[in-house]
Amino acid sequence: MISVLVANAKGGCGKTTVAVNLAAAFANAGLRTALADGDRQRSAWRWLERRPGDAAPVAALDWRDSPGPAPKRTERLVVDSGAGLGSERVREFLRRADLLVMPVAPSVFDEAAARRFLKRVARLKPVRGGRKPVAAVANRVQAGTRAAAELESFLAGLGHSVAARLANRAIYADAARCGLGVFDLPPSRRAAVVADWIPLLRFVEDGGAVGV
Repeated sequence: MISVLVANAKGGCGKTTVAVNLAAAFANAGLRTALADGDRQRSAWRWLERRPGDAAPVAALDWRDSPGPAPKRTERLVVDSGAGLGSERVREFLRRADLLVMPVAPSVFDEAAARRFLKRVARLKPVRGGRKPVAAVANRVQAGTRAAAELESFLAGLGHSVAARLANRAIYADAARCGLGVFDLPPSRRAAVVADWIPLLRFVEDGGAVGV
């Protein structure tokens, strides 16, 4: 099983969007997938409740109080963490994860929060010395803009290359309202979006060997 923790210190950076779309991607690839909601806002849980019965199956785990076991034979586990790294619950998520995915939106507030978050993460034993891969995801970016360039420069300065760049598209919200991710959509609707996710999916499948 590969366990992916999606986390950041700041709310509103797109953690749940990244988490549910990763889960949908794995499920549509035929992998036994579970999505654990560790955020007290319950955004991922509500997405799971809306998920249609004929969609690729994603097992629902309520980890808001504490992490538990994944279903037997789970091949991919995605954890949507709450904001911050202050609680023992979130630190336990990180200890259990094989790799960390950190979405960052293009703003000075998100950059400051990401810097603090990475400093705290780097002090934890599983991460020190590069034993726990970290993937930075530039989220809600518009290619060619000053904001996108500044975010790239910021992340490069932290020593983390950008594992994926996710454009700011309405299709994510449209799909989420139905309990779907972009990988659940017909090929004609997802064609322009899927390419954004390929580097991140490769990062996960390669165990964090690229994009760090």
